Amino acid sequence: MAAHIPKFLYGTAWKEERTAALTELALRSGFRAIDTANQRRHYFEAGVGEGLAAAYRAGVCTRDDLFLQTKFTYRRGQDHRLPYDPNASLSTQVAQSLASSLEHLGTDHVESFVLHGPASPYDWTVADAEVWQAMQKERDGGRARLIGASNISLQQLEQMKSTQTELPAFVQNRCFASVGWDREVRKFCRERNIIYQGFSLLTANAEVLHHPFVRELAARINATVAQIIFAFARAVGMLPLTGTSNAEHMQQDLASVELALPSDAVRAIESLVG
Repeated sequence: MAAHIPKFLYGTAWKEERTAALTELALRSGFRAIDTANQRRHYFEAGVGEGLAAAYRAGVCTRDDLFLQTKFTYRRGQDHRLPYDPNASLSTQVAQSLASSLEHLGTDHVESFVLHGPASPYDWTVADAEVWQAMQKERDGGRARLIGASNISLQQLEQMKSTQTELPAFVQNRCFASVGWDREVRKFCRERNIIYQGFSLLTANAEVLHHPFVRELAARINATVAQIIFAFARAVGMLPLTGTSNAEHMQQDLASVELALPSDAVRAIESLVG
């Protein structure tokens, strides 16, 4: 069964002891897609599960309403709190990581299971091929609806393509205006019907948030600067992610779904580099 693709993702990284409360708040605010990872170094996935359970108990939403996305993270991206046996094969680590995620999240499947970055910053390696095959096995076994990759370069995607490897359903990258909002990777994705998820759209682009054009546009159409950036992201084909911990900003960010920017404004923002 294919997953319903959301319009906005709520990211749960770097929230620590606030993770459960903020996950529940995001759901109460209207988010229905949650992004997490089984990487205790930057995420508290069990806390996400606590927030989900609280929202279910309160009748805010049901599991069927949600798009849940988690990730497999290599050993180098973890701290000492590992979700798998580091001495096991990579394929076993993938299976153990996802099994742990499902337990954390109180579910028997996730909508999206993402490789949290290839093993090398440059190439698609033999290790990645093994992990990707294991992720496909989890997907085919019904424990994930779709599989994706994050923090991945155009070169790595081209290498996947050249070896006739199944391409990801999602690519999730940190998106910098200074390098064209990841234009070349977005183009690769668009041409192959891969959904591009953009994160750090605000935190990686402070110079754009303070740019006179963006500020004047926000004032002119009575929107927040963040709403402008999220509306821009959708206009160029991104599925945006926000990790705000502010209840008002959650509401504002969600409202950006209804905001349509003029095409000349979209082109102008895409060309901003500072």
